[in-house]
Amino acid sequence: MKTALEKNQDVREKIEDCAAELSTVNETVKKEMVAGITLQQAKKALAQSERVEDKVQDCASKLDEVNSVLAQEIDDRNKLNLEFMEIKGKLVATENILSNTQDVMAIAQEVAEEAKQRSLWDVATGIPNRELFSDRLEQAIALARRNTWVLAVMFIDLDRFKLVNDTYGHATGDKVLQTVAQRLHRRVRGEDTLCRYGGDEFLYLLVNPKSLQNIQRIAAEVFDCIAQPVIIDDLTLTMQPSIGIAVYPHDGNTGLELVANADAAMYRAKKTKAGYTLFDNVDDHSSLRP
Repeated sequence: MKTALEKNQDVREKIEDCAAELSTVNETVKKEMVAGITLQQAKKALAQSERVEDKVQDCASKLDEVNSVLAQEIDDRNKLNLEFMEIKGKLVATENILSNTQDVMAIAQEVAEEAKQRSLWDVATGIPNRELFSDRLEQAIALARRNTWVLAVMFIDLDRFKLVNDTYGHATGDKVLQTVAQRLHRRVRGEDTLCRYGGDEFLYLLVNPKSLQNIQRIAAEVFDCIAQPVIIDDLTLTMQPSIGIAVYPHDGNTGLELVANADAAMYRAKKTKAGYTLFDNVDDHSSLRP
């Protein structure tokens, strides 16, 4: 477009020069005619004038061509501007879509994270569920292995809980479970974990209890805590637990082994009505004693 404008200006200047030259020729012819010129001089002046006029016509033709090119270039530039504006509009729309998509993805991630967190907690009692307990147990085992700590897993079962459900209904049974969970949760240390394993069963992880004596003391406290009367409206119930205990690393080196062995010890406690029982799959626990 710049080139076309430059050509346009150049042609205009040539036309102006030709016009000035033609004017000069005509003025000269007039003066000579007044002074009296010969026929031969008049023909020569006329021929010169005609040549200048031809140059003017040629420049005018070129000017018209340049103007046509310029007009086409302006039209093309306008079309490009329109296309550019359309593309810019589409880019803005795309950016808005991407921004909205990112917002939606962020919200979806938050929802998914919230759903994941909710899935790790027991709905009925509000304490961790089996999945969260298993994760924390594996972490605790890794720490215990690195620091040569002792761990204890207590498997807690409520005796005759089925009778409560059958006699008073599941709503009453749920309130019993909630009461037991709240009592236990209030006494759990920050580093320990309590979970509802399922039904009327709970798991209690003790991290670095240091000695067998401490483990037995805590088990006795848990028994007494659960055995307190449960008052629901006009109903007073007394629940007693059976507690099985497995100790890391003596009774298992993995979470699965510890839970399974604590479960076996719990059944032994229930059968013997002992309240709580150690798995004790080795004869000597002296290394745990203070």
